[in-house]
Amino acid sequence: MVIKVLVGCTGSVASVKVPLLVEGLLKHGYEVKVVATEKALHFFSQTNFGVEVFRNEDEWKTWKQLSDPVLHIELRRWADILVIAPLDANTMAKMMHGICDNLLTCVVRAWDLKRPLLFAPAMNTHMWDHPITKQQVDGLKGFGYIEIPVVEKKLACGDIGFGAMAEVATILEYVHKAAETVGTIQQTKTV
Repeated sequence: MVIKVLVGCTGSVASVKVPLLVEGLLKHGYEVKVVATEKALHFFSQTNFGVEVFRNEDEWKTWKQLSDPVLHIELRRWADILVIAPLDANTMAKMMHGICDNLLTCVVRAWDLKRPLLFAPAMNTHMWDHPITKQQVDGLKGFGYIEIPVVEKKLACGDIGFGAMAEVATILEYVHKAAETVGTIQQTKTV
């Protein structure tokens, strides 16, 4: 059974790595779709990778009347795993407080908590070191979400410190672990 991975990406410069993440997931046999915030699309072209890329405006294209599908619900139903990489400070705050004002945050709010939700933060070191960030990361982990820890390095802005998104290889390792859990759940349901 093919595991379906929904990749969410937000307005961090680390979104330049989204095509590499998608490529890695596809190479490992996952089925992949992407939900990108408008700011994330500043860092890559949605036509680059041969998978569906959904954006905010797509939420309203399919719905005309009550019986029509609602995209954020359909994406939640489709996905076995949601991995948000990168997760910027703005979207992290929205997720922590239940704000759902775009397609990605609506998917998160509607997410089935029995399924893995992985998040890979990415932000400037001073943003990462701000006390509210720890509260928000702890809060997201308290919901059962899985943190993929930031790394220390020279950031795109030139600062050196923690806050950089984990390497793609590390994110893939976390997805593989989550997929094992999903596979076990799927096998249990079929028995």
